[in-house]
Amino acid sequence: MSTKTLDRTVKAGRIYEADLYGWVEDQVALLKANEVGSIDASHITRELDDLGRSEFEKLVGAIRVVLHHLLKWDHQPDRRSRSWVTTIREHRRRIVYELKDSPSLKPRIEEAVARAYLDAVDGAGQETGLPEASFPERCPYGWEEITLRPIAWDDDSTPNIR
Repeated sequence: MSTKTLDRTVKAGRIYEADLYGWVEDQVALLKANEVGSIDASHITRELDDLGRSEFEKLVGAIRVVLHHLLKWDHQPDRRSRSWVTTIREHRRRIVYELKDSPSLKPRIEEAVARAYLDAVDGAGQETGLPEASFPERCPYGWEEITLRPIAWDDDSTPNIR
């Protein structure tokens, strides 16, 4: 971005509260131009903090879906479906991707599982019609089971998944 364009953008003063995307563009331009003294440090700090929370929540969400389906799988074996297998497989991959993209989340796995499990029980209870008391109070699955336990579909066309 040229200095002239940078000056015009900064003078236009897109405001954080009014145009978040425009504000982000302006802040990136200021940083690229090494205009660090002109950046909106307080809002950048807030956004970076939100970004970190968002990454953790994406991990929790993927774990929640796997737990939700494992609970249904274990508590209603007669209703198992190929779509459950597909969903478990997809969200296990999401877990892998999240941890690869943000390896510093690994020390928070136990916290993520605990948080995800509460929502998984709620969802599994609603979908199965079983009372929440039917499910263990604490997550019965270890990390390896959440991420690697084989889930076998009964027909020969769908292989075991990990």
